[in-house]
Amino acid sequence: MIAKNRKRLGDLLVEAGVITPEQLDYALKNKSKDEKLGDFLIRENFITEQQLIEVLEFQLGVPHINLSQYHIDPEVLQLVPAELAKRVQIMPIRKDKNRLFIAMADPMDYFAIEEVRMATGCHIETAIAAKDDLYRTIAKYYDLQESLDKAMADLNDTTSETVEQQITDEESPIVRLVNQLISNAVLQRASDIHFEPLETKFRVRYRIDGVLRTERSLPKHMQNMITARIKILGNLNITENRLPQDGRIKTTVNFRPVDIRLSTLPTIYGEKIVMRILDLNNAATSIDKLGFSEQNEKLFRYMISRPNGIVLISGPTGSGKSTTLYAALSELNQEGVNIITVEDPVEYRLEGINQIQVREEVGLTFATGLRSILRQDPDIIMIGEIRDTETAEIATRASLTGHLVLSTLHTNSAVESISRLEDMGIEPFLIASSVVGVIAQRLVRRVCRDCAETVPATLREKELFSKEGLQIEHVLRGRGCAVCNHTGYRGRIAIHEILPIDRTVREYILQRKGTPAIMDYMKREGYRTLLGDGFLKVLQGLTTTEEVLRVSRVE
Repeated sequence: MIAKNRKRLGDLLVEAGVITPEQLDYALKNKSKDEKLGDFLIRENFITEQQLIEVLEFQLGVPHINLSQYHIDPEVLQLVPAELAKRVQIMPIRKDKNRLFIAMADPMDYFAIEEVRMATGCHIETAIAAKDDLYRTIAKYYDLQESLDKAMADLNDTTSETVEQQITDEESPIVRLVNQLISNAVLQRASDIHFEPLETKFRVRYRIDGVLRTERSLPKHMQNMITARIKILGNLNITENRLPQDGRIKTTVNFRPVDIRLSTLPTIYGEKIVMRILDLNNAATSIDKLGFSEQNEKLFRYMISRPNGIVLISGPTGSGKSTTLYAALSELNQEGVNIITVEDPVEYRLEGINQIQVREEVGLTFATGLRSILRQDPDIIMIGEIRDTETAEIATRASLTGHLVLSTLHTNSAVESISRLEDMGIEPFLIASSVVGVIAQRLVRRVCRDCAETVPATLREKELFSKEGLQIEHVLRGRGCAVCNHTGYRGRIAIHEILPIDRTVREYILQRKGTPAIMDYMKREGYRTLLGDGFLKVLQGLTTTEEVLRVSRVE
């Protein structure tokens, strides 16, 4: 039915007024030979995936389907082999007599449609699905479900001789199930996987864009085998289940290098495992990708360009502090500079930088590592975290002897970092003369571009914005769609608060005037707090007021 109307996608998009002829020419000249036109246009922000779906739906008369809310008939999975479904990226959804209904991201891929027709002998009817929705559904039904069913069958017929084989043999169902859970998490851009033993089940949850979501609830009797397999991957002691253990896994998922930090914790129902996923392809390597406002980017670049002093980045766990540090190091990493880091753990390997892993069991702490670094003729030192007085003192003295020191602190705001150093016993005159500036940051979820809609601002929002000297009439909110898994958000962006230690702030520190006085000075000088920077990003349509309030406090 569709094959008769063989118009090209670019012409359809231009006709619909979604892109200009110039943008189409640019895309055709610059996209790689293997990349589809639609993918290139979405990557370059010329169109959203939702716009692409709407044009195809209207122009071709092909319906749009939401796979995450659609029940797939298990019988149709037998018609289309897993290899074919994954290769041509289609999902069979139901069969009616001789008609097979399939979902695909590109209904103009006539070669894929013909291949499915030849393989099944059915007349093919197509529907459009969002790309991520399609990936998730194919992984769920073809990979995860198949591995789960086989694992269940094998466990029902397990003898002690086969247990070791099931957790070590790469072709065993348990091994394949664990691999699928990890690759599915990477596919969905999860930052963490939680394997949680409960009283009657073994729950798997993914943290996506900072929020945990249940992915699977597995039978309780699979818990020990899955736990043992994950421990083998992380080189942990599989016989020790009374003490916490930490490990690391280096793997490749869909040809992408992925680093996983592993942590086990004994609970009353068994060992809870958390895997922190570090996708090496997604690591921000430049400062202009960190989401700084124009004013804050200038301040940050000025701070890290100083020949000596301490630059501190503060925020809770999972607020992107390490990413900001690594982006700064990438910027500073030049031929004539000796950069040494001491970290726990080393999250990303950086070419040309000397990185030290803390090993407390052999006495290599932040403090001892830092002392040794100072004898290695460094120009720039990065300390993963200032945790104690000893580390803070050495860092302070290193900055006073001509080194630029970058580090992190766990405090709620930039100004509170000053009082935190004082609490550690660092004298105010040392803080005033060594600290160049402090950055506080949090991560907020981005509004999904595909389902964003403009709505009037509420009265409460107008009041909050006016307190920050801003006016707002409309805000952008996501309705929820297949692309963002019906959350209204996709991806994250950082909000920042930067306190440069200038002459006035130094005087305040020396006179011990405290946090409120420095905060008042920041406001007078026009420096934005976390709340203010977050509200600016709401005005730009990047996030929502609810997200900003979730991670920063209202004074």
